[in-house]
Amino acid sequence: MEDNKRDAEETTEEQNGEESFADLLEESLVGAVELKPGQQIESTVLQIGKQCVFLDVGQKGEGILDRQEVQDEEGNLTVAAGDKLKAYFVSRSGGELRFTTRLASGIAGAEQLEEAWRSGIPVEGRIEKETKGGYEVKLAGGVRAFCPFSQLGLRRQESAEEVIDTSRSFRVIKFGEQGRNVVVSHRALLEEQRAELREALKETLKEGMVVKGLVTSLREFGAFIDIGGIEGLLPISEVSYGRVEDISQVLQVDQELEVAVKKIDWEANRFSFSLRDTLADPWSKVGSIYVEGGSYPGTVARVAQFGAFVTLEDGIDGLLHISRLGGGRRLKHAQEAVKTGQALIVTIEKIDLEQRRISLVPIAGEGQDAGEVEPSSSRSSYEEAPASGSMGTLGDILKAKLAKQKKG
Repeated sequence: MEDNKRDAEETTEEQNGEESFADLLEESLVGAVELKPGQQIESTVLQIGKQCVFLDVGQKGEGILDRQEVQDEEGNLTVAAGDKLKAYFVSRSGGELRFTTRLASGIAGAEQLEEAWRSGIPVEGRIEKETKGGYEVKLAGGVRAFCPFSQLGLRRQESAEEVIDTSRSFRVIKFGEQGRNVVVSHRALLEEQRAELREALKETLKEGMVVKGLVTSLREFGAFIDIGGIEGLLPISEVSYGRVEDISQVLQVDQELEVAVKKIDWEANRFSFSLRDTLADPWSKVGSIYVEGGSYPGTVARVAQFGAFVTLEDGIDGLLHISRLGGGRRLKHAQEAVKTGQALIVTIEKIDLEQRRISLVPIAGEGQDAGEVEPSSSRSSYEEAPASGSMGTLGDILKAKLAKQKKG
């Protein structure tokens, strides 16, 4: 009697346990929505089999993905159990939920491509040859498609030799004549990825941060930098502490840089960067290496009517005023005495650290080759010249003349 009672209690507990598990499963799927073909979801890799990958897709059944879609060209797996994976829902059949990351060459024909066009599922394609206005692409199932030049990438930089016989994913943007008129775009997928990256950057990107970027194009006024998700301007004034006349002399397209975020304007979609802010400020040397009274070699960077700007090193310029030029001659323009690119030896007369200004004077005499004068830091420009080897002061000359007259 007691044994029967115990068995009944155990059976009831098992039933209650099963019901509790079923309830928990139902509760976990309360937020699940009915999947539609072409819908993209984020899943979790549960298990990787010999032919399929099993996914947790938030539904009662597991999602199934072809193993080949998570293998590289050498057959190595690109995901592991527990990884997050974005996939597109294809169909529900016999309790199975079929997913794909893109339609591959062996499983699709015109019907599947039409469904990919309607649902937005990416398709795998191989660029076969260049045609008028674009490229001919061989899609899944052997279907031929056309990809305009403008739809291959975000910027047209690649040459035909670089892209022919390469494979990539495409979005079907036009499907007509039962598959005889198909237009595809790789750019559409790249723009979607950029949109996702942009949203992520809104949460993390701050002014002053140093980020990695790629030079996408050069202009007279600066360079455009892509940091992945957004593109911004690196003004020519922010490239270096020194004066940059031709940006192509210091930067090139596809060059990788580390730049500081200068300004962010999400609403106007305007972003600016600075390369200069990531470099050491050469003005830290002023007052220590470059001091008042010291003489240093320099190069005339720019000539104005009132004087010449002399570069001591990149980022450190001083002004050589016109009144200091000409060796006593009155000049109308500084170019009468110096020219751009000329080498000089100059003495620092005055430093204004707050205003970042340096006043210079030349130490080479008129008609003397400034490039041959040795730099000296022992005498300032306003020190008197030594009297040895000279005729003396004006007073001495007058005294000598009066003495001579008395003697006569």
